[in-house]
Amino acid sequence: MPRQEVLERIKTAEQEADDIVEEAEAKREELVAEARREADEIRSEAEEEAAELESERLQEGRADIESERERILEEGEDARDELVAEAEDHIDDAVEFAIGQFEEAVDAQT
Repeated sequence: MPRQEVLERIKTAEQEADDIVEEAEAKREELVAEARREADEIRSEAEEEAAELESERLQEGRADIESERERILEEGEDARDELVAEAEDHIDDAVEFAIGQFEEAVDAQT
């Protein structure tokens, strides 16, 4: 094989190698860009999911607080009703006691 032909084949092989490297570099850049897009999409979806979970938990917490509030109010109303009923049971005794004290005071003055 003549020297000129060998040199041409070497140049051609070098050019082909450069083309392959260039294509590989372009493909690598394309893959990296796609991976970044996918990562951004995954991160965005995760952030949305986290926000939804936060909102759901906040709503659940508010519902739990409201239920506890209602339970406490009902207990308070029941306790109030018991106190009122007990006080009403003692009204006659209190009136009798007050009348007795008044009578004693009047008797003591006469």
